[in-house]
Amino acid sequence: MFLHRWSYVLLVSMLPQFCMASAFHLDPRGEKLYQQAVPYLQQANNKLEAVPTNAPSANAEEKERSMALVDEAGALLKPAITLLEQAATLGHPVAQYRLGLIYVMLYPSDVIKEKACPLFEQSLAHGFAPPALEISSWCLKFIDTPQYQTALQAIEVSMPIYEKYFPQPVVKLECRREEPVGLAMQWGSSRDYQAEIYRLQGDSNRAQRTEYYQKALDVNDCYKVKRRMGRAS
Repeated sequence: MFLHRWSYVLLVSMLPQFCMASAFHLDPRGEKLYQQAVPYLQQANNKLEAVPTNAPSANAEEKERSMALVDEAGALLKPAITLLEQAATLGHPVAQYRLGLIYVMLYPSDVIKEKACPLFEQSLAHGFAPPALEISSWCLKFIDTPQYQTALQAIEVSMPIYEKYFPQPVVKLECRREEPVGLAMQWGSSRDYQAEIYRLQGDSNRAQRTEYYQKALDVNDCYKVKRRMGRAS
């Protein structure tokens, strides 16, 4: 009898999050536009990853080659931005995130807050995990809102909806020990991002910090959590 009552309580407590995850459906027009943008994004990423890490101090020939790669990447991003803008307008969370990430790459901090933060917040509100990392860097006012905490809590339930869209890029995965190299982004699986969400929850929830940090460690041995807990070697 007790077990049945506990199962009922657990179901009721999770119901709002399940409803949030199951009620959201991607607009097929937005999905089509996002998928059209993906090849441009991939090609642009390949160009940026090919830029040598020593480009600023390289010889004239290497600098010229690096600038050519950056220009080629920029040319590829132009049609991607157009497609992502249309998909984002239709409420596509992944398109909103990738468009915001491009703004982070292209614009100064004050413009990022104006243009990228609303996209990151909308994307996160639909249960897409990656924008939470950029929000923690650029959209600090949003971190102190109940909506941010609610969105983080819902990620665990909504993550399976977006599994097919991973891996996804981000400026920096804090749970990884290695640093980004040159202009390259760091790419993470859904598990990588789930660990980051637990880390963020632990950072902002002192009462449950140990619990969330342990979850981050269980998922991918989060290096930043290990450092904060004094376990890093």
